[in-house]
Amino acid sequence: MRWSILFLAVSAWGQTFSVTPPVARQGETLKVTSDKTAHSARLHGRTITLFPQEDGRVLGLMPVPVLEKPGGYELEFLDDKGDVVHSEPVTVTNAHYPKQNIVIAPSIAGLKPSPGEQETVNDFRKTVSSVRYWQEPLHAPESGCLTSPFGVMRLHNGKPTGDYHAGVDQRGAAGTPIHPVAAGVVKIVKPYNLRGGTVAVDHGQGLQSIYLHMSSFAAKEGDHVTPDSVLGYVGTTGRSTGPHVHWTIYVHGVAVDPNQWMTLKNCPVTTHAATPAHPHKPA
Repeated sequence: MRWSILFLAVSAWGQTFSVTPPVARQGETLKVTSDKTAHSARLHGRTITLFPQEDGRVLGLMPVPVLEKPGGYELEFLDDKGDVVHSEPVTVTNAHYPKQNIVIAPSIAGLKPSPGEQETVNDFRKTVSSVRYWQEPLHAPESGCLTSPFGVMRLHNGKPTGDYHAGVDQRGAAGTPIHPVAAGVVKIVKPYNLRGGTVAVDHGQGLQSIYLHMSSFAAKEGDHVTPDSVLGYVGTTGRSTGPHVHWTIYVHGVAVDPNQWMTLKNCPVTTHAATPAHPHKPA
């Protein structure tokens, strides 16, 4: 888990603002906090809400997309009218994500989404609820090691897909229980063509997670869950080459690196090893 020491700024009026970490890699998340002077924050055209917390301050989670161009940016704190009340410098560094080739049968590679599959997941990612259910630390859905890390640029059978791995693949025996990374409300429980057995959880205030390829479900839509709850069971449904759980953490709909939120271990030997590559060109 990688959270830098808190960066705190105090304005001439005694108002406090903080950004953690002030230097972030592509794919990481910034914690933006302030007193109640600020209502939202903006970074490179993306605006997030800052939500009241129990300590009397406000907090927002600002995602740094995997394809964000490295360099210096200004994170702006905005009042309720949208005017800038403070700004702090933020540096985005190149994460140097590697490439990974996956050997996959043509019948699996050619799977298409179920009707409404993409739309339902996209709508879920756009939803931001005001109640905070999550607490740190977050927890891995099960204990298996990672066969595919976050952010790798994917190739299928040696051909570039033009996409990156937006989550992680965690090894698990078929039937292993899958738990949510944090408390929240279950929003999707669906057997999809492409994603397989899918469960999505809203953890509140911009934090969400999704779990794919399940063999069967243990939760239903609308359930309030905790990290001890069982969402479903490891399987190999949808576009999958073997039993595992693919899961993603979203911050305001943007896939982010879970390694910043928890400690994950890579498998010592993987079938589809990630290999170093030239840094990809940001979009």
